Amino acid sequence: MKKTKILVVDDEHLIRWSLEQNLKKQGYEVLTAGSGEDALRIVREEQPDLLLLDIQLPGISGLEVLEKVKEFDEETTVIMVTAHGGLETAVTAMRMGAYDYLNKPFNLDEMAIVIRKALETSDLRREIASLRSEQKKVGPPNIIGASNTMKNILAMMDKVARSDAATVLIQGESGTGKELVAKWIHYKSSRAEKPFMAINCAAVPATLLESELFGHEKGAFTDAKATKKGLFELADGGTVFLDEIGDMEMGMQAKLLRFLEDRTFRRIGGAKVTSVDVRIISATNKDLLKAIESRDFRNDLYYRLQVIPIYLPPLRERKEDIISLAKHFIETYKREFGKQVEGISQEAEKLLVNYNWPGNIRELKNVIERAIILGNEEVLAASHLPAEITSCSPAAALSTLVTFKLPPEGIDIEEVEKELIRQALENNDWNQSKAAKKLNLGVDAFRYRMKKFGFLK
Repeated sequence: MKKTKILVVDDEHLIRWSLEQNLKKQGYEVLTAGSGEDALRIVREEQPDLLLLDIQLPGISGLEVLEKVKEFDEETTVIMVTAHGGLETAVTAMRMGAYDYLNKPFNLDEMAIVIRKALETSDLRREIASLRSEQKKVGPPNIIGASNTMKNILAMMDKVARSDAATVLIQGESGTGKELVAKWIHYKSSRAEKPFMAINCAAVPATLLESELFGHEKGAFTDAKATKKGLFELADGGTVFLDEIGDMEMGMQAKLLRFLEDRTFRRIGGAKVTSVDVRIISATNKDLLKAIESRDFRNDLYYRLQVIPIYLPPLRERKEDIISLAKHFIETYKREFGKQVEGISQEAEKLLVNYNWPGNIRELKNVIERAIILGNEEVLAASHLPAEITSCSPAAALSTLVTFKLPPEGIDIEEVEKELIRQALENNDWNQSKAAKKLNLGVDAFRYRMKKFGFLK
């Protein structure tokens, strides 16, 4: 593993030697220079990660060295060293880009802490720069959709991307591509070169979500061993995607609402008010209006989030796109797995179109990946598809429907669905996977309905 390289610049030999010995014990690779000229030569040749730079140097001063180092590589971390009384010069150095300053004589423990924090900050800056570089390469994701429904949605997304400040709420079932839409909007907007930060609100415990979003100061709580920036701070200038916003607990909803008012916040345990410029795109598979009625979601937050609402229909409502999506996934996976698959048989196409796709695009993607891995033919055939698709035919579905007679007084369709879920569970010893299969549902879609009807807390 490559060692962190530190350059110590001081005209006093004893100080250079002392710092060199101390830093080597901490595991750093140490270079030394007794003048500004030597320091600049070493910076060009060795490109150290951090400089400990004395302000008072013979010849070129420490401030001049700092200026030239920043011209050479703005990301190089520099900690200035000053004798007591040089505070004004140290402040000037900070304005010129120095990370911090240390007073002589040194407190070695304090120096170790300052160096560690400086390197952590430097690593974070480089990571963000790398992320931004990758984002430039990636560009907006490809969204497949030839149906009129998707053409209308794409037209709306294009308008939304050009108006890059308003909050966006994307609603739709699991697997419909909500995060893909959020990324498309970000990469098509003027924020494209800034970070896109995503978090699943349902996957992070409520006690940690505030820290993930707003950050915390060292010592703010038991495990806060260092200061941490939150997603809003890291994404400054870019976009934050809040997935599964409907699962955010009420206390956190209030804090998010407060942030949306003026885009300012305090880290947990901190007093400083931080202002950021981020766009918020949120998504949910829940009916938020019902959640408002049941007092599980704030009415005022809902209207703050859905300044621009986008609804993604389930795949069963845009069957014209199924084959286009399937062919797109075939191209993706045949390259990945080195297969020579050139198309889909007519029988397989019919089965794909007739299937209900409870897991939506995500399920279709998984089905095609499985078929490409297991198949060895030039055409994706019906035999490559899983049983839940090959056993689902229009004739079988029709024969089931005609045995049911609608009563004259009508019926509550949700009660029918609830009863089917209950029977499937009871008939399969409450094994969720088996019960889901009996109803031709994916496990995620089945669990969603279990939660919806109170079978799963």
